[in-house]
Amino acid sequence: MHDMGRGIVTAVEEVFPGVADFICHFHFLRDTGKDLLLDEYTSFQKRLQKFKVRPLLRQRAKYLEQKIDPAPQTLDAIMTSLESGTWQTTAPEQIPLITTYMLIHWVFDYPRQSNGYGFPFDRPQLDFYRRLQKVHRLLGEIKDVHIRGSIKDKAFFQTYATFKAVVEDKQLNGLATSIERKAAVFDTLRIAMRITLPGSKNGINDNGDTDIQSIKVKVTAFRNWLVSNEQRKLKYARMLRQLDTYWEKLFADPLPVITPEGRVLYIQPQRTNNILERFFRGEKRRSRKKSGTASLSRVLKAALADTPLVQNLKNYEYMDIILNGCPNLAERFSQIDARLVQKEVENAKNSREKILPVIRELVRNSDLTMKISLLFSSAAK
Repeated sequence: MHDMGRGIVTAVEEVFPGVADFICHFHFLRDTGKDLLLDEYTSFQKRLQKFKVRPLLRQRAKYLEQKIDPAPQTLDAIMTSLESGTWQTTAPEQIPLITTYMLIHWVFDYPRQSNGYGFPFDRPQLDFYRRLQKVHRLLGEIKDVHIRGSIKDKAFFQTYATFKAVVEDKQLNGLATSIERKAAVFDTLRIAMRITLPGSKNGINDNGDTDIQSIKVKVTAFRNWLVSNEQRKLKYARMLRQLDTYWEKLFADPLPVITPEGRVLYIQPQRTNNILERFFRGEKRRSRKKSGTASLSRVLKAALADTPLVQNLKNYEYMDIILNGCPNLAERFSQIDARLVQKEVENAKNSREKILPVIRELVRNSDLTMKISLLFSSAAK
């Protein structure tokens, strides 16, 4: 059981002729999805980056942080207003500030829509863009709603204008629509193969269902659907080629095992090579915890480079320089100026860049935009 790399496919055929040889379903879907979506998704990312909307939104969020009253009673009143759908606050001037601030952070909370599979199963940049559009529409609806005693709609309008160009860009909208249309076909194949299902939270450790024969029936039906329409057949020709090329390596009957009693045992080949990959990922995590680096090769290289530094501790002249008159390393480390560290800790305490817990809770509410819309609709009546 392996991925679709040409190197390993060729090597297995030469080194293990006649041995059962299968393709990992996870890797098959990932490669198929990349072939289908990567070019347009890359173009979409590059186009989105040109608008520099992320830094602009962060600037707007920092500006609003300085204007927001963080008093618990103010935030509680806003939260109660959202839950009840009617205004419950005595500080209406804070309403545009806090709601706009929440919506910006709701946009930046787009990674929560992903399921941990990575691209092409997750399309985070597309999620980010769709959230931008949703907030833009919402701000467009409420920016002219005047709340009694409020600061009119300045906070709404300025944020609305920040990303107006990006959400109305025809090229971005065209790419987003095309990606979603193709992604829907790709997701249909995922559902047929019963692995990395949309909405599942198993991430890259997903083993999927084990009923290979029923999966084969569903994938056969999917393939028949692709070829049933000539236009669809041409559009998804690469996906069809992938299916046809690896068909025999995707669907395996149980393998008979010879025992002293005869062929009495049957083993169903695994659908993925996740067991070995989990082991490898575990080793990488342990290396990261020890060294802070993300690559095993870096760990090995760093170990060789660090060896002379450790050996230098046996060099008396080197130690005299390092210790600077101290009897040992512990005392030398104790002389580090702690005031710099304390100053940074104090700055961190005073910093308001971290979202307040009550606002974070609201941002993670899947109904946030709907609640804000209903609240302002009631105010306009």
